[in-house]
Amino acid sequence: MELFDTATVLTRVLTSGVVMSIEKSDRELPGLERLLTKKTRRSKAVLLNSRTGAIHAALAGQGIGHGDSVALAEPDAETAAFLAWLGVTVTSYDGPVAYDYIALDPANADRLGELVAGDTAPALVVDLSGLGFGPAAAVLTDDPRLWARAERLKIFGAYDLRTMWTQEEADADLVPGVQFNYRLSPLVAACVRMALTQAAQTQAAQTQAAQHRPAATSGATQS
Repeated sequence: MELFDTATVLTRVLTSGVVMSIEKSDRELPGLERLLTKKTRRSKAVLLNSRTGAIHAALAGQGIGHGDSVALAEPDAETAAFLAWLGVTVTSYDGPVAYDYIALDPANADRLGELVAGDTAPALVVDLSGLGFGPAAAVLTDDPRLWARAERLKIFGAYDLRTMWTQEEADADLVPGVQFNYRLSPLVAACVRMALTQAAQTQAAQTQAAQHRPAATSGATQS
């Protein structure tokens, strides 16, 4: 992003007073969720503070945990090590995968919808860390149960900060066996949303310019 745009985002978030927590008054996290669901054509989004957190949420959302096995298309060494830490075994890729995966960076940020158009796994993990604002990721899905479980995993098994402290519980089946803090900062969410928006605007401007560019001519002009 341009320095001016970065400063504008930082000022907006800092002025709101909601910087590190999930609060009912926060607008940055829901704004990024809406943008990602629109671009990926998934109905639900869960924002997390790391790629591994998103992978964990994608699996936990499907009830996959210690002692289970999953099919994945050639996970990298870091992912394989994390899955081993979770106690999840990776089987050979011979069927439907547990989740699809895409990593975004400035070079492909404008093509998110295109890159995931053919993905069919129950969960889509989008790594947003490459955009340059710190570790960030999201899980996209059309499965409301998967979304609910993944959402609960990221904040100590609770729905929000209020229920985290009061331990109010409406659905015991959604509480993860081990509770984690995978919350994404509204500040990072705001910067990521701006980066994705600018990438789309730049691509649209380039496409429009190409459509209005005069066609090249060849050959000599006769007098």
